Parts: sequence; structure tokens; C-alpha cells
Amino acid sequence: MKTFLYPGLVMLMTTASALACDACKVTGPRPGQRLVEYDLHIAEQTLSPAGKAVRGFTINGGIPGPTLRFREGDFARIRVHNDLKSHETSTHWHGLLLPNPQDGVPHVTTPPILPGQTHTFNFELRHSGTYWYHSHTHLQEQNGVYGSIVVTPKNGEPMKADREQVLVLSDWTNYNPHEVMRMLMRGSDYFGLMRRNAQSVWGAWKKGNLKDYFMREWDRMMPMDISDVGYHAFLVNGQRETRIEGKPGERVRLRIINASAATYFYLNYAGGPMTIVAADGPPVQPVKVDRFLMAIAETYDVILTLPADGQKELRFTAQDGSGHASAWLGDGQRVEATDPPRPNLYQMDEMLNLALEEQEDDPRASLKLERPGAPYRVLKATHDTTLPANLPRRKITLHLTGDMNRYIWGFDGKTIAQDPYVMIKKGEIVELALINDSMMHHPIHLHGHFFRLLMGNGRYSPLKHTVDVPPMSKRTIEFEANEEKDWMFHCHILYHMMSGMARVFRYEAEPASAPAAPEDDTIAAAATAHSMPMAPGVQDHSLHHAAGLGEHSHDMAYVWGAASLQSHMSEGLLTWMNPKNDILLGWEVGWEGVDKPQYEVDLLYQRYFNMNFQAFAGARLTNDPEAENRAVAGINYRLPLMLWATLSVDSEGDARIGLAKRLQLTPRLGVWGRIEYDTNTEWEWTAGADYTLTRSTSLTAQYHSQYGIGAGLLFRF
Repeated sequence: MKTFLYPGLVMLMTTASALACDACKVTGPRPGQRLVEYDLHIAEQTLSPAGKAVRGFTINGGIPGPTLRFREGDFARIRVHNDLKSHETSTHWHGLLLPNPQDGVPHVTTPPILPGQTHTFNFELRHSGTYWYHSHTHLQEQNGVYGSIVVTPKNGEPMKADREQVLVLSDWTNYNPHEVMRMLMRGSDYFGLMRRNAQSVWGAWKKGNLKDYFMREWDRMMPMDISDVGYHAFLVNGQRETRIEGKPGERVRLRIINASAATYFYLNYAGGPMTIVAADGPPVQPVKVDRFLMAIAETYDVILTLPADGQKELRFTAQDGSGHASAWLGDGQRVEATDPPRPNLYQMDEMLNLALEEQEDDPRASLKLERPGAPYRVLKATHDTTLPANLPRRKITLHLTGDMNRYIWGFDGKTIAQDPYVMIKKGEIVELALINDSMMHHPIHLHGHFFRLLMGNGRYSPLKHTVDVPPMSKRTIEFEANEEKDWMFHCHILYHMMSGMARVFRYEAEPASAPAAPEDDTIAAAATAHSMPMAPGVQDHSLHHAAGLGEHSHDMAYVWGAASLQSHMSEGLLTWMNPKNDILLGWEVGWEGVDKPQYEVDLLYQRYFNMNFQAFAGARLTNDPEAENRAVAGINYRLPLMLWATLSVDSEGDARIGLAKRLQLTPRLGVWGRIEYDTNTEWEWTAGADYTLTRSTSLTAQYHSQYGIGAGLLFRF
């Protein structure tokens, strides 16, 4: 049986003659097949895309890397040279259908490329379209390791244009990406300050949403947000803006790639509607749109006519409203495009508008919003994409889950290290329901396959490899399982993937056969498929720890801390943490109002159960004459209004109960208080305020019932 992805471009076979393992053995072109070769050098150098010189990674000396151009049917030989001195690297060919060992995910499909080594990729270009490539190692994509791929059809593009240009969108931070991840895991508010959308009592009052602010706190919900990271610049082809040359009246095909690590973009053209002619590579029926939201890792081909009446801006506005990049078309006086209004993060209803509008009968309903959604409901394939009806069907449901309090992201509440595999069989149709239980968008990408996006277009449902799942929404996709081995499936917000929002779709050893799979599997039920019989001599690793997944085989861990140095006392906390475990070193030292400096030091292990409950145990050391060193155990529980309650008992039989609360008055000014009762030392209370100066320092003032009042600096590290 043959499955046509799109006529004249790609033909995937499900017969034995087209098994992926045969393609794995191919290392060179067939007689008469054109060979196209590239050398890519990944190196570290000093860059300044945002005006400050910092260290970053480049491909062939630039960000982005070079555009790799092919014709459909070419054979690619690409040598990737790791010129980094102390980092391994990798290259994934995003959206291309190719043999499993060529997919480029280190340890999952392809060996990592060690410093000083070269890896040669060999594969045939089986289909045309706009694609891209990037590192799949650690956080290197944020450092600048990405570039574009253009594969032209054998018989030319169905939609003609006079010229074309590739536009690679990206986000840039002057911070080391690992420092970005550390800031996210420790719950830093500084990125909110950078984006100018940090929430506060003052901000809620100005918006008229003070009731909403405190209702959210009563419901124990974290402040809502659009994006995680505050960026120093948004780029198109490595610059804040670029210019598209040409003569007035010429039609230009723009191949737009969102290679950002963590930024969605709104596209808006000052010259009128844009005509979308391809999405994620395959062509779609031409459709005009005024503006739309582009998810991370997607590609769109749009056709515009170069204007005769000045330069018109195609603006790419970051979804959180914190900045934009621009492409200018034409000559003469500049005409700017407009930005969507900044989001009101105090109103949950506004965050859910996309989910509500997508339920309307009008397929353009979400595109008419001031802050539009993706154009999925108006995207139609150019041909019938219906999958074979006689194949068995497996239904899987995955819930997209997260905890912003600790920056844990996953599927069904588990990270990839905790639950690595989703088992499927070759020869079946996989129908996958993606249910977003979080308040953030997630761009979900499946390696090695195109899937049908089921959003009301029936036989002409478009083919994609990446799909945006908006907050509190559902997306349904389906694909034919016609490959083998292991394929990554993950959120393409880089920091979400690295904090656990990923799985590996693993093909079982025996292909599927009638009768069909059960009518409905949740992912938990799908896990029972792990016990299905394997071929003789094949070990099923799916029940074991993800030991073969490289960096994904364990949860990320970071160390961070905060300490105050004031005129009357010092207190602080040093933390080692991964998603579920903490090792804490906390201290309080005071020297005013006492005969000699007094200290209390807690060394604790803490287990994180959920955002409202943790348990801890360890040792408490002190030189307080009314106390002594002892073992301690207890719990932390979050009450309504975001009040933290602590209850502990120690080895001497004494108990301590406490309440603590922080209130952010303005984006930079916060106040807080804590009161405790100890059956040994009785009452203690403290209150204070801090004002954020920089990413790592704040002014602070504090009153303590034992040490009096004082002021100083708070340091975060």
C-alpha cells in the first residue's frame, strides 16, 4: 500500500521494500542521483546581536547558519565539524523525513559529536519545502546553533513568485542559557521586569483588576504569564531588522522559520493581507490572512507583492509584547505595521479567548481577535490526506502539565526521565489527543513523521510536524506509524523540553495487525503496552530508567541561593534542587539586641510533592542558650491567599508552627512577613520589604522581634 503525503513530492511506502532499515544502509547517491555536499563548522566566538559583546555559538561563523539548498530527490552529504573546545554537539534536521540514524538527536538516534570530531550525515531529500536544522544538545539552540533548509520541488513551486527570501526568526539573551534555566527553576521575577509585565497589587489596581488579583491568590494560583524568558533582542536573520530587495509589483515568496528558543511571534504586514501557501513544508491551498500567531519551530511560506508606495514593514512581534523584529519590503518612506495590544495578565478570561474562539463556527474567529491565534482552521491541504481506513488504530491521550513554581514541565505530570516512552506499532494509525492543562502555549513537535492536524478540514486536513496547543485547549492529530526505532516527541520551548516535557515514541518489535488496538488508551493505559511480547532476544527497556537517553535520562539539577547582609542581622538560603528533591541550607544570624551573635542553621532534605505541599527532615544547629542542636522534621503547606504554613517537630519533643506571606506591591517593591511559635523559645516574628535593583541585588529593610530593625542588601546567586 502507498501513502501519498502530497502528490508529486513525497511517496512513503509501507511495504517491505521501503523499510527504514534499508535506507539506513545507504551512504551515497544512486547512479544518476545528484549529490549535494555541505560542511558545517560549529564554533564559539564573541557576538553582539543585542549590542553587548557576549560568547555565543556559530555555524560557519554566523547566526543563523547558512541556508542549505537542495532539489527534491537530491542526495545530501553534510559533514558537521565540532570546533567547540569543551562541548559535544549535534544537528537535528527539523521536519525532514529521513532514516532514523540520521535524525540527529544525541543518544536517541545518533551519537553525539564530541569536541574536535566530525560526523557525516547521508540522506535523500524525499520531499520539498521549508525546513531548518538546529542543535539538539543541552541549550545550544539558544546559543545560536540553527540554520535553514530549502528543498525545491522537482517540477517547480506550484505557486509562482518572482523571487524568494528566507527569514529566520529567533530570540537572543545576553545571559548564559544555563543561567536562564537556573533563574527559571528558582522562580526569579526578574524576567517579568525585563518584559514589563511583572504582576503586582499596583498593576492590578491600575488595570481595574484588584479583585481578580486577590481571587487568584485565594485560589492559590501562580501569576499568569505568556512567556518565561525576558530577552534582550528579537532577530530576523541574525539582525533586529532586514530588507527585502526587489522591484515594485514583484511577488516575493518569504520562507519564514521560527527558530526561537522560547518566543511565539505575531505576524502583521503593513501592506495588507499575506497569502499563506505552505505550512511546515507541505503546500496548502492559498489563503489570505491579515495577521496570525506563529509557534516556535513552525515554518510558513507566504507570498507578498512588493509595494510601489514606500517601504512596508512585516513585523514579528513577540507574543508577550516585549519587542519585535522587522523585515522591510520596497523603497521610500517607511510605513510601520502595528503591534497587537499587550496582554492583560490579570484576567484569566483574556488568556482563554483563543480556546473559546476556536469553538466558534467561523474558522476565522480566532484570527479576528486583537491577539490572533494560529491559522490552523483555514489551512487546507492541496490534496486528500486521508489515512488508510483498513489499518488498526491506537488512540492515546496526553495531558500537557506544568508547575511554574519550580519550573517542572511534562506529560501527565511526569518528566521524560520519569516516564520515557510511548509505545506504538508499525502499521497502525496513531490518533493523539493533546490536552493542555496549563496556562501557557506549547509547540509540540514529532520527529520523523508528518501528522494530520484535525481541526474541521476533513479530507484536506493539513500535514504538519509541529502544532501549537493553546492554554486549556485540545488538539487532535493522527499519523501513520510507518517508521521504526525511537523518535523524539517534545515541547519546542527549549526550556520546557529540558525540564522534562518530552517523550520518545518507541516502535515495538512486532508490527501491528488486525484486529485494531483498543478503542481508547490514555497514556497510562498505553503504558501497559510495555508488557506486550517482544521479539526473541530484544529487551524492552521501557520499564526501566531512561538510561539510553543521554541528557534526558535524568532530571536537570541546579544550585542557587539568596542571602541578605543587613546592619543588624543576616539570613539566607542555599538550595540544590531538581524537580522533586531539595537539599537546603538555611541560616539566620543576628547581632543587635543580644549579648553575642546568635545563629540558627537548618540543614534539610525536602521532598516536593506538589506546588502546595512539601515535607522535610534534617538537623537544626543553634547557639541559642534556650535551645540546643536537634533533629527536625515537618511539612510546608500553602493556604488560600498564598499563605505558607509550616509545622515541624524536633527530637526534643518541641513543636514549631509558622505562617509566612509575601505581597508584591509594585513590580520592584515587595513586602513580606513571618510569624512563628515554638513550644521551647515561644514567639518570634519578622517583617520587611525589598526593592529590586538588578538581576542579582535588592535593597532590603527588616524588623525582627529579637534583633530589632535594620537595612542592607539582598544578594541572589
